[in-house]
Amino acid sequence: MELVINHHKKSYDVLHLSLEALLYAEIPGKQKGIAVAINHEVVPRNQWSSTFLQHNDHILIITATQGG
Repeated sequence: MELVINHHKKSYDVLHLSLEALLYAEIPGKQKGIAVAINHEVVPRNQWSSTFLQHNDHILIITATQGG
């Protein structure tokens, strides 16, 4: 499966991948302060485990940071 994550194409050797599993793989240990959109639609946190990704989905992961 190929996905576009934050404008970078990545390949995964799986057929089924949940958004939650992807986030654990991409940013382990950081699950707070994150917003995610798939194909320009925000996915609420309570739907991450039940949202499964499709080949060529575009995923935008935004993390909150401190500072100014």
